[in-house]
Amino acid sequence: MYQDNSFFHKIGFDCIILTIFLLASCAKFVDVGAPTTKIGVKEAYQSDATATSAIVGLYNNSYIGYLTIYFTGLLGCSADDIKYATASTSYLEFTNNAITSGNPNNANYLWADTYSEILQSNLAITNLNASNALTPAVKNQLLGEAKTWRAFMYFYLVNMYGNVPLELTTDNDINGHMSRTSSDSVWAQIITDLKDAVNLLSPDYPTAQRARINKYTAMALLAKAYLYTKDWKDAAQTAGDIINSGIYSLSADLNTSFNNTSNEIIWQIATTTGISVFGSNFLAPKGSLPAYIMYDTLYHSFEANDLRKQDWTMSDTIGSTPYYYVYKYKDRAGTGNEYNVVFRLAEQYFIRAEARAEQNEIADAVSDINVIRNRAGLSSISDNISRDSALMAVEQQRKFELFGEWGNRWFDLKRTPSVSGTSGLTRADDILSIMKSTWKHTSVFYPIPASQITINTQLTQNDGY
Repeated sequence: MYQDNSFFHKIGFDCIILTIFLLASCAKFVDVGAPTTKIGVKEAYQSDATATSAIVGLYNNSYIGYLTIYFTGLLGCSADDIKYATASTSYLEFTNNAITSGNPNNANYLWADTYSEILQSNLAITNLNASNALTPAVKNQLLGEAKTWRAFMYFYLVNMYGNVPLELTTDNDINGHMSRTSSDSVWAQIITDLKDAVNLLSPDYPTAQRARINKYTAMALLAKAYLYTKDWKDAAQTAGDIINSGIYSLSADLNTSFNNTSNEIIWQIATTTGISVFGSNFLAPKGSLPAYIMYDTLYHSFEANDLRKQDWTMSDTIGSTPYYYVYKYKDRAGTGNEYNVVFRLAEQYFIRAEARAEQNEIADAVSDINVIRNRAGLSSISDNISRDSALMAVEQQRKFELFGEWGNRWFDLKRTPSVSGTSGLTRADDILSIMKSTWKHTSVFYPIPASQITINTQLTQNDGY
């Protein structure tokens, strides 16, 4: 279905420029409002209603439906998180950390679909900035949403590939011949977009059930960007502002954390049926395998009495082999009350804890860790520990809290320095080199798709491919 996306990304999007977003995707993601379909781009930004409808298309288009599961599933395969349950050469390359430059999932979904969403965001930003017809409050909200979407996409690109073309225009001639931009510059743009978005957006959600971006959504991603770029002070402050906002609270019952009415959710992508992409891919009838299963090592590494293992995992034996499933989402078909959760409050506690530990604020860091441990039914750990022990406690709790969510485990492993102290090595080297015989250090970045290098000769390949 998406075999030609890589071509259209670099050669042209005339059909999308003439029609804001795809009608076919509306049936799956319309709780945030139906997008405009067949209307000229400039005309779409001449009224509050049509401009809002155009921005809704950023949530509703088919790219997001695919990226939601592939940012989780493919990246999970690369780590020790979740993996594809059945035989597939393209998925096995992710599991083995031996991705070829021609891998179709890498080329069509992770690269091309992500850049497609960026182009949609660029179209929106360009036309919102040019419009003088919109109510200022509406214009600010929509511009903040578009900038957050662009930052969200670049957050994944820079983590997956390192240096990537930083496309900020709608000019295909420029974009199609752009070389790779340094990751430092990409991170700077992510942070700039998010700081702009925070200033533009309101704390209020534009729609019910937190299905569109608000101020705290942008802040949640900004806190994460600060953490990944080692800006510990701003990471702790931004995460703390979300925690202390009074808007969000942790679910006392873990079984309700992913309900679409959960107060723990900062942002979720809506569906019309209340069945999430995750539930439909992580669950299956008894005796059948779902699309994705947990790594055995993850399932068996939970502490005794951890409620997350009790409430968020399940097992089934098929033949004589036990399999372990992600059970955060409870519904897989029909109708339900679950959307695709992107950001939860729990992650903000980890961001603040890690940033505090990096600044040797050990007692405060441990306090944040214990909030999540206690919610999981586990006892508190002592704050009489070293900085390194506190950081390891954060890493472990992130593993048990965020599994099966948006590739968090893969990014954590590859961004965290090796415990060996060897320069340049990461926790991915520590852990995955033992689990996977095909692991090599250069696997921390995915290959630039060969099809893209053929189309755009300014692109260079990552080391190791």
